[in-house]
Amino acid sequence: MALPEKIDLEIVTPEGLLLHDDVDEVVAPGKEGYFGVRPGHTPLMATLGVGALSYRQGDQWHDLTCFWGWCEVLPDRVSVLAALGERAEDIDVHRAETALKTAEERMKRIKGEEDYEEVRDAWARAVTRLGVAHKQRDR
Repeated sequence: MALPEKIDLEIVTPEGLLLHDDVDEVVAPGKEGYFGVRPGHTPLMATLGVGALSYRQGDQWHDLTCFWGWCEVLPDRVSVLAALGERAEDIDVHRAETALKTAEERMKRIKGEEDYEEVRDAWARAVTRLGVAHKQRDR
């Protein structure tokens, strides 16, 4: 049996379908670290963390934000159900910069562990959004 040549990539958020396209490669932010997928990959289920989801079509790489959720990998398909996700061109850079400054100020005021996770998540979302937006513009 021949290996598939493409991956059917589908990314869904609570707002609806974010992306559905044929791609050559996917790199996703797993909860335990990034993982890559090419056509013919062994099936797996992965918990997603916070980061950029990148995919390649030919020589062109594209990036999206991907925050939490699940990823199902099959030899010819990758299905992502993310709690939040955005295309690079949809990111409001000014808003993300403001969110980053706010999170950094909140980090300075943390006294105990009770607020740490919430502030860390806000900081990680802002940094990821800025990274995806700037990376896509530099390509």
